[in-house]
Amino acid sequence: MSALFFALLVPEPSGTRRSAVRDRVADGIAIGVALLYGASMVPLGDATTPGAALPWPVDVAVGTACALALVLRRRWPVALALVLLPIGAVSVMATGAVLVALFTVAIRRRPLVVLPLAVAHVLLGAAYSLLHRDPAFPLWVDVVLRAGLTVAAIGWGLFVQAHRRLTGSLRERAARLEAEQHLRVEQARLTERARIAREMHDVLAHRMSLVSLHAGALEVRTDARYEEVALAAGAIRESAHEALQELRTVIGVLRDGGNVRPEPPQPDLADLPELVDSARATGMDVRYACRVEPAGPSTALGRTAYRFVQEGLTNARKHAPDGTVEVLVDGAAGEDLRITITNPYPAAPGGPAVPGAGMGLVGLGERVALAGGRIEYGVHGDTFRLHAWLPWPS
Repeated sequence: MSALFFALLVPEPSGTRRSAVRDRVADGIAIGVALLYGASMVPLGDATTPGAALPWPVDVAVGTACALALVLRRRWPVALALVLLPIGAVSVMATGAVLVALFTVAIRRRPLVVLPLAVAHVLLGAAYSLLHRDPAFPLWVDVVLRAGLTVAAIGWGLFVQAHRRLTGSLRERAARLEAEQHLRVEQARLTERARIAREMHDVLAHRMSLVSLHAGALEVRTDARYEEVALAAGAIRESAHEALQELRTVIGVLRDGGNVRPEPPQPDLADLPELVDSARATGMDVRYACRVEPAGPSTALGRTAYRFVQEGLTNARKHAPDGTVEVLVDGAAGEDLRITITNPYPAAPGGPAVPGAGMGLVGLGERVALAGGRIEYGVHGDTFRLHAWLPWPS
């Protein structure tokens, strides 16, 4: 019962099946209330006495027709009220339909529109009393009764209007919050995919640069011994296998969409020696020095530092595969974590170039900026220097 009352009080948005059913139920209730009220007022309003303005059968017929006309109240509320008001001056049965029409106007229009109609209804009630040759009650009784019922109908209608506006605003706010929540979820998904793309670039670029380096060496060294060829082929196979594993992991995360999967352990500052050793295993000459405790920086800071060094080694391997690469990690808590990577800058390419999109340093700058740091790189004489400052809270 309470659900039905709420549905009548606050209808669903128009155009739906539920709203159509609700409108039919509301029309039936409105017509029923108008007929019941009008029928009760026929004997009380002296419509059956010889002095009535209309014979009571005609009065009942007119009032019934007015009640049935209430099906138009939703489309033309003011026009229907204007048509019913004069009829209410001569028909007691029609007063129920007039009150329902005023109630509808109060729901759908401003108070300045409904108040003149209410005053007209009260004055026309006085006109009915004057038209009756021998009324059973004084004129003031009829005026007070009509005024009280009119005020009640209009007050209830204005309350319903205010309640509908409040409920409508709450619905709009809920819909807006839901849309904002969807937007935040989508933004988080895009942010996560951008992070995955950066991780994929850092990892795959490192692995595939190893593949390209060894393949280029095999292409140039046509006189290499069998052992050297087997070693290079094994390094190519291992790097390709690890790259495929990383790629499968990334694709699995993207296919899962919004499903939460446990993220595999990510490397941090403590894994830098292993990264340097893997680079040395490929034939690179890397001089590595770390002057901070690996457990000192936070996990996020250590991961950023690891990816920075990884990208620096990848660039050095692409552009100066035969030169000496120097990696220095320094800093202290409360200051900055400073990372410097230097390698010779070749005057001219000396072998098959490793393909690249040129986005490595751009992505590296974005990663460092997300960590609140800054990056500088450039050529100084015959040396290329890559330097990063990462904030290290105390």
